[in-house]
Amino acid sequence: MSENELRNTTTIPTVTKDLFETASESSMQDKEKISAPSLSFMADSWRRLKKNKVAMVSLIILIIISMSSLLAPVIAPHDPNAQTVQYANMPPKIPGIDINGLNGTVKQNGVVIDKYEASNVPEDVYYYLGTDSLGRDLLSRILYGTRVSLFIAFMAAFFNLTLGVVYGLTSGWLGGKVDNIMQRILEILSGVPNLVVVILMLLVLKPGISSIIIALALTEWLSMARVVRAQTLKLKNQEYILAARTLGQSPMKIAFRHILPNLAGVIIIQVMFSIPSAIFFEAFLSFIGIGIPAPNASLGTLINDGYKTFRFLPHLMWYPAGIMSVIMICFNLLADGLRDAFDPKMRD
Repeated sequence: MSENELRNTTTIPTVTKDLFETASESSMQDKEKISAPSLSFMADSWRRLKKNKVAMVSLIILIIISMSSLLAPVIAPHDPNAQTVQYANMPPKIPGIDINGLNGTVKQNGVVIDKYEASNVPEDVYYYLGTDSLGRDLLSRILYGTRVSLFIAFMAAFFNLTLGVVYGLTSGWLGGKVDNIMQRILEILSGVPNLVVVILMLLVLKPGISSIIIALALTEWLSMARVVRAQTLKLKNQEYILAARTLGQSPMKIAFRHILPNLAGVIIIQVMFSIPSAIFFEAFLSFIGIGIPAPNASLGTLINDGYKTFRFLPHLMWYPAGIMSVIMICFNLLADGLRDAFDPKMRD
């Protein structure tokens, strides 16, 4: 078949306006809408943190422990400092549980003895975690001791957040000779061990919470200042900072409105890591006898008291040591989760 015959047999439809439908304005707007919701940095970080099951479980545990210690005057079954010598060194007893170690019985010379019955403890009186050598309820002392340890840790984190952020941001933003002088001061302060600072505080102040907080306030913010300074030096030459300078914004406004929000993730992570460090430092001071004075209790003093009778009454040390270990592990796991959530490189 020739080309002319093929053209004659093939009919080409003509394009007319009837074949098209005019799009309405509403349909055009629907097509231009963004299907995914817009999230802020903090909302997106919270979304990714919720996917980390370990971090969320740690957060829940920390909330439960913090609320229990905060409500210690309400939920504590006994006065933490009340001494009942005739009920000293009582084993744990939980009503309704008949398990050795939790039913108030002890084994002496191969014979199981009900210590509560032998000590004439009233039937309606229970010591859920036992008593110490002075007859004080261990559960009540752990609740109050946890509150003291967390208070010291959060105060240390507060000074870490305020002093460290302001010092590091100022040093990194100003730069030059000011940065050089401020860093030399930082090196001098970091060369003094924390224990020496605490001992010097004890020469001026009485042993207690105030001296420990002051010692932590003088030393704990150094690492935060270094981290914030390094991040500030990295961000101060970014394009949006140069644009803000060109527009004539003041250095203080640029530092606190543009640089500081971009450091929020790093600051939060650093604060979360500093809390277990402060808890351990307070426990160490109380363990060696220069921490919280008697009759007040902290986790460190409870571990120190239980350590003395560990061979005969191990529960006096195991319970406060377990609580402190759980707190420190949960804070570290939560900090790891926050680091992954705030890191843009970990984006799904």
